[in-house]
Amino acid sequence: MAKPMIDINANLKFQGYLALPESGSGPGLLLIQEIFGVNNHIRNVADNYAKQGYVVLAPDLFFRLEPGFTSGYEPTEMTKAFKYYQEFNEELGLIDLQEALTYLKNLPYCTGKLAVLGYCLGGKLAYRLATKSKDIAAAVSYYGGGIDNFLNDIDNLNCPIIFHFGAKDSHIPLSSVTQIKEAIKHKNSCNVYIYDADHGFNCNERGSYDASSAQIAFERSLSFMQSITGSA
Repeated sequence: MAKPMIDINANLKFQGYLALPESGSGPGLLLIQEIFGVNNHIRNVADNYAKQGYVVLAPDLFFRLEPGFTSGYEPTEMTKAFKYYQEFNEELGLIDLQEALTYLKNLPYCTGKLAVLGYCLGGKLAYRLATKSKDIAAAVSYYGGGIDNFLNDIDNLNCPIIFHFGAKDSHIPLSSVTQIKEAIKHKNSCNVYIYDADHGFNCNERGSYDASSAQIAFERSLSFMQSITGSA
């Protein structure tokens, strides 16, 4: 049976998916969705990191547009997702993510440091949140488009971060990835990894899924976060 969503802010009808480790407690991980909502893929990612000892919260990023919205990856399903992406207020979304981060931090199960990890839109927001919040100890960004537009914020980065990009990603040119590499080269414990893969290579429900790249990126992400946050 699927686990229900939990209230982050009941008044706003802001919810999230919470996955707990078997131990019942551990460091926290804020997991930021793609534009497709807290769907089956994101829940599976949350459950997987919970198995690694993390208390994982995946907030519903589009709740102000349609609470509980989820989408699959067929073209007919993705139309509304792209519509909501265009309508999404990113600055307000960052405020909501900070609220979710505070909620996670205050959970009795969360006994360690906090990390943030995001995919696509979530990958961009993971970086941006890490330049704004002092609560984050480590950040991981997967194929976040538009990060190069916010590199002026790099000096405000409050924690180590790693980026995962696909060399075949038609949405994110390698020139943008190069700009990010150049911008972070003076930051400690920050790295950019490039894979022989396309956009969305981590998601096994998409045609662009690349099992080898996804596994390597997962191992790097987990090792990176555990080295900073510890594990249960």
